[in-house]
Amino acid sequence: MQDSSVKDLLIRDAKAGRLGRRDFIRFSVAAGMSIPLASGLWSSQVAAATPKRGGKFRVGVHDVNTSDTYDPGKYLSVGAIQLAHCHRSYLTEITPENGLGPDMADSWSATPDAKSWTFELNKEATFHNGKKFTSADAVASLNHHRGEQSSSAAKALLTTVTEIKAKGEHTIVIELNQGFADLPWVMTDYHLTMLPAKADGTIDWESGVGAGPYKVTKYEPGIITNLVRHDGWHREGAYFDEIEMVALNDPNARQTALITGEVDAITSVDLKTLSLLKRNRNIQVDNVPSGSAITLPMSCDVKPFDNIDVRLALKLAIDREDIVQKIMFGTATPGNDFHVSPGMPYWPDIEQRVYDPEKAKFHLKKAGMENLEVSLSAADSVLPGAVNMCVLYAEHAKKAGIKINVKREANDGYWSDVWLKKPFVFVKWGARPTPDNMFTLTYKDDADWNEARWQNKRFNELLLQAKAELDDKKRAAQYREMCQIARDDGGTIIPIFVNFVYARNKKVAHGPNLASTWELDGGRGYHRWWFA
Repeated sequence: MQDSSVKDLLIRDAKAGRLGRRDFIRFSVAAGMSIPLASGLWSSQVAAATPKRGGKFRVGVHDVNTSDTYDPGKYLSVGAIQLAHCHRSYLTEITPENGLGPDMADSWSATPDAKSWTFELNKEATFHNGKKFTSADAVASLNHHRGEQSSSAAKALLTTVTEIKAKGEHTIVIELNQGFADLPWVMTDYHLTMLPAKADGTIDWESGVGAGPYKVTKYEPGIITNLVRHDGWHREGAYFDEIEMVALNDPNARQTALITGEVDAITSVDLKTLSLLKRNRNIQVDNVPSGSAITLPMSCDVKPFDNIDVRLALKLAIDREDIVQKIMFGTATPGNDFHVSPGMPYWPDIEQRVYDPEKAKFHLKKAGMENLEVSLSAADSVLPGAVNMCVLYAEHAKKAGIKINVKREANDGYWSDVWLKKPFVFVKWGARPTPDNMFTLTYKDDADWNEARWQNKRFNELLLQAKAELDDKKRAAQYREMCQIARDDGGTIIPIFVNFVYARNKKVAHGPNLASTWELDGGRGYHRWWFA
């Protein structure tokens, strides 16, 4: 075809339904294209890219636990997060292009000092029980994560909020004690679901009712969840008639289920056999770079991790490049012991920490612990290959005179029995849209998820300053200093940022972009994808 702009115009009109197959081919031929080429273009770029309704979408999900709960404040596992995005909704969402878009809120605005935010709510949104979504529901949903009595993991995200009030039936106003430029981004956090309010101002989370694209018909935590389309959903999408989420924590079982057709997609691929899976003509692998970090938090209030030289020695005793190649098969980026990935806003170009066993020995000698021995807990349900990664780290550490005893923990209950309980563990974090979100959740001194129990006065001062700073250059400088502090003093080793590598049967189609916040298009493949 001679004119690519004409081709693009024809494809656009065909996708919008303004051209049928016959007219598309006729106009394409008139523009200089052969009939076989026009027909192939229709099949590959119009028919395959046009969402269709119907079918049951079966997904094999990893990191699913019997302890998973409907309580949004207690979401922990990948399974809970995937389900949350399937059957519940949020005020805002991360788009496939990794921007910020509307969900239950149509629009939002702030006062010039960013201390007061107004959210205009969607007037058509309904819950699965038929109840209309109103400002009272939004206020109650956010307040579930606030106050002294709240046990929500998202409590730290809303500490600067002083009041959330309704302004009519479809508007809420959020008042803060300081400017908070990232507030609309925070509303995408997977805990902050919109749920029906009770008469006493609390929310009904126990029933599993939500306002998302699908409603639950069967829920067996740690085993299976079945859902059907919510016909009252307020947005486009939700092309599948039904969703079935099957717990498949074992990577071999998960991959076998995809190959044999028992499921249509899986949330995580076994990287050891990734090259073999790619050869299967019926399977499509999605390899999405992200800000999802592997962290190895060391409890800074427990010996020997209370010693900064021990922490530095353990950070220097890991060969990050070796892990990227041998464990992740190239599907990761080396970390630098601060929780901002190269793809995130405000990433600082700080000198990369490299494997240096001799320097690690220096710090151990300084700490008086030349024969250091520690235990490191991991489970493959968190990430396929997690235990092998820790074993490889143990081999690296031997050259520094460090003995790391790797303990394989049970997959089920890892988040409730190991994480935040044991002093040195393996963790995988989903990507967060901004540094403030991540720092507030797990590095702030009083955060419930301060997994390293790390305390640094200067870091916390900067965190509060950066929240309210509207000058972009000043804010970037503050985040840079915070990253440097976390790298050199913090209790968290960040060996790598992992790609989200998941797979689907080729009959499952999606658009040209994929969100990099969680597996399966930011956990929203359930309503964005379709059967071609």
